[in-house]
Amino acid sequence: MAVEVGDVAPDFELADQHGVPFRLSGLRGAHHVLLVFYPLAFSGVCAGELRALRDGLTSLGPDTRVAAVSVDSMFALRAWADRDGFSFPLLSDFWPHGEVARAYGVFDDDRGTAARGTFVIDREGVVRWKVVNAISEPRAMDEYRKALATL
Repeated sequence: MAVEVGDVAPDFELADQHGVPFRLSGLRGAHHVLLVFYPLAFSGVCAGELRALRDGLTSLGPDTRVAAVSVDSMFALRAWADRDGFSFPLLSDFWPHGEVARAYGVFDDDRGTAARGTFVIDREGVVRWKVVNAISEPRAMDEYRKALATL
């Protein structure tokens, strides 16, 4: 079942690129969250999107945290983060394979990866905006900014 606007975002805990546990509910009450699912590390469209996030973090506002989720292993995510200078959490939904992407309704069973799902979650943990793009279709960062500006 897909997560929709107005739903409480499903909580999860995943390891980031450094092996540090990241729990979504740990940000409740303090930060808005831009939760970005993407297919695979080191791929062209994904790299462009995450670099745009990296370069535009300050424009998202001081109260917003970014978390990016893929089915890659923590080790692949660490290599990618080190190479491209990603300081925000790259979360490994490796095992059980795609469990968090499935909980959000953005797992692509045919490809075995997450789709390009994006969720803006407010401080109370409620989904306030979402978009799911085709795997080949990059997201527009201006849309994130507009959605975050309404919070």
